[in-house]
Amino acid sequence: MFRSLINKLSPIQSCGFHTTSCLNEVQLLTRLRVVDNSEIGKRAMAEGKPPKVICVYNKKRVGLIGDRVLVAIKGQKKKGILVGLKQIQKVKVPKFDSNNVVLIDDNGTPLGTRIHVPIPTILRTILKEKTHSKGADYTKLLGIATRFV
Repeated sequence: MFRSLINKLSPIQSCGFHTTSCLNEVQLLTRLRVVDNSEIGKRAMAEGKPPKVICVYNKKRVGLIGDRVLVAIKGQKKKGILVGLKQIQKVKVPKFDSNNVVLIDDNGTPLGTRIHVPIPTILRTILKEKTHSKGADYTKLLGIATRFV
């Protein structure tokens, strides 16, 4: 009796809809989609266990396009670069339907040989700035990209 009364009073909450607002940031434990053809990335996405963010390497701890992240994938820790985000972007940066990541090793070279989705052209300037300030070479990531938006 009480169940039917509650359903009549608040049908939205009984249907399982979320009433909180959407988060517009990539933070800890955010699920990502691997968009390169690395073996570990293909296996994880095929099994339906996408990688999750463990750490974002910047001062704000919120990921933006071009930021390095540490992800947990298949019980391992791998580094990656964010190449597409759902969140509201700056001017001239496209908004994607999913949070995309490309897996890299410690030197900055990508683990895969091809990127399946288009990546934003603003990523060229972002990665070139980070390449000069750090020891890793992130411009190899731009070489394996097939399309730019």
